[in-house]
Amino acid sequence: MTESKYDISVSAAPEKFATRKVRIASFSAGGGEKLFFMAGPCVIESPDKVLEEALELKKIAEEKGFSLVFKASFDKANRTSVSNFRGPGLVKGLEILAEVKKETGLPIVTDVHESWQVEKVAAVADVIQIPAFLCRQTDLLVEAGRSGRVINIKKGQFVAPETMAQAVAKVASTGNENIMLTERGATFGYGNLVVDMRSLSIMRRMGVPVIFDATHSVQLPSGQGSCSGGDRTFVPILARAAVAAGVDGVFMEVHPDPDKALCDGPNSWPLSKFASLTEMLMKVDACVNGE
Repeated sequence: MTESKYDISVSAAPEKFATRKVRIASFSAGGGEKLFFMAGPCVIESPDKVLEEALELKKIAEEKGFSLVFKASFDKANRTSVSNFRGPGLVKGLEILAEVKKETGLPIVTDVHESWQVEKVAAVADVIQIPAFLCRQTDLLVEAGRSGRVINIKKGQFVAPETMAQAVAKVASTGNENIMLTERGATFGYGNLVVDMRSLSIMRRMGVPVIFDATHSVQLPSGQGSCSGGDRTFVPILARAAVAAGVDGVFMEVHPDPDKALCDGPNSWPLSKFASLTEMLMKVDACVNGE
C-alpha cells in the first residue's frame, strides 16, 4: 500500500503552528494566524433573512476584529424526514449567496452533495464544504479538488480522525492542497454525539488547518423522531475546549431565533449571543498563543 504524505504517526508532535496556511479571499487561515470563524444559518430560509443575518455577522466580525466566512446551505439533502424543509435549491440558492457576497464582501462557504454541483458552486463559493456523511465519497472529493477552491471536509461521525488523512489525500491528488478539516463529533450509541478533543490534535498533524464545529457537535441526530434535536447550552463549553486545544477556526450555525429555525434550531447559537462568545474564544486563542 502506498503511504500518503498526510498519513500520521501517533508519536508526531501536535505543534500549535504545524498547519500550512490556506488563503480564503482576503485572509489566511491556519499556520499560526488568528482564530477565524465560519458562521451563518443552517439553511437559506429567505433572501431577505439571509442577507440581514450576513450583514449583522459582518458588523460583529469588524467590531471584534476577526475574519469571517459566511455559511448557509442551499439544500439540506440529508434531513431526517422527506417532508422537512431543505432550502431553495441549487440555482436559486446560489443566486442568493452571490447577492450576499456582493452586498457584504464576505467570503462564502456552502455544501455540495453531488459531483455535478461542484462547478456551479465553485463559481460563487470561496470554500466548498463536504458534508460529514459524504467525507468518504471519492468522486465528490476529487471533483471538489479539481475546482481549485478551498475544500473544507467535515469528519464523518463514523470516522476515526486518523482516517481523514485518506480524505485529504483524495482532494490533494488533484494538485489542490487548499484543504481544511472540521470536527463535528462522533456517534455515541444511537441519537447522540460526543467530541474526542484528541481528534483535533490528530488531524492537525496532517498539516492542514482544523476547524471545530461547535454547533453540530451538540446535535442529537434524529433525536426528535422526524428531525434532529440538540442542546445549545453546551456550545460555549465545547468551543472553549477546542480553541484551548489549538484549532485554527470555529464553525457555528447561528440564527436570530433558533427556536423558530427551519433546520437545526435546537443546536443553533443565537445571533444575539454570537459577539460575546466570539470575544471570549478569541481571548482563549490569544492565551494559547502567548499573546
